[in-house]
Amino acid sequence: MLAERPVGAREPDAEWDQKEMPFTEHLRELRNRLAICVATVLGLAVLLLWPAQQAIRPLTRLYFGDKVVLHAFGPTDAVWAIFKFAIYGAIVLGLPMLLYQIWMFVVPAVHPKTRRAVYSYIAPSFGLALAGVAFAHVFVIPRVVSALIGITSSIADPTFGIESTINFVLLLFLAFALVFQTPVVMLLLARIGLVNSTMLRTYRRYIIFGMLVTGGVLAPDGNPATMMLIATPMYVLFEAAIWLIVFMEGRWKREAEA
Repeated sequence: MLAERPVGAREPDAEWDQKEMPFTEHLRELRNRLAICVATVLGLAVLLLWPAQQAIRPLTRLYFGDKVVLHAFGPTDAVWAIFKFAIYGAIVLGLPMLLYQIWMFVVPAVHPKTRRAVYSYIAPSFGLALAGVAFAHVFVIPRVVSALIGITSSIADPTFGIESTINFVLLLFLAFALVFQTPVVMLLLARIGLVNSTMLRTYRRYIIFGMLVTGGVLAPDGNPATMMLIATPMYVLFEAAIWLIVFMEGRWKREAEA
């Protein structure tokens, strides 16, 4: 029979229950987490294959209009375009599960109270991913595509392959879905003590410079407006994350003292 807990004893999860794991156990857990991530992406990709096939033509017409006709330069180009469309879509839709699996791999070194915090970030993660896709759709992709077509038309006749073109558009979607995860990632890092608001404010100027460099690299036409269009959401999300961390640090401190 199990011994009863003495009156006034602390709950088990109120104590640090960190356990040493052999290296082989870490590898086994990593393998299991990766298997779940791969299964999630592949499962969603299978479900998206038919919608992807239906969406490619309207999507290219939306961004390229009648100026460009996409060509398949090989018998598998269209198939690969559909497959990539489904994979990228699956990654965006599966981001909450992917982040959850990453978090659960890290949590053996984290206090039990901190582990439960991940559940409150799942819904915002999905919402931010959709916000990133929407931002790319409305502001970024039309401008970038227009700039690229303008540059190409000045020296050659635009003849784009379907696989490379769809891959380019989808990479922009995926990039902004990931960029918009900045607040969630920074909050999680702050929750486990890797960063704090003071540190982020101290290195703010260097981080902003890195954002501007990233915007300049990703801007295909070298236009400062395009560069700022790419860098601005990264900066706004970074500043929002700092304020969220400041607010949460006070809450975490009160919880620790309770």
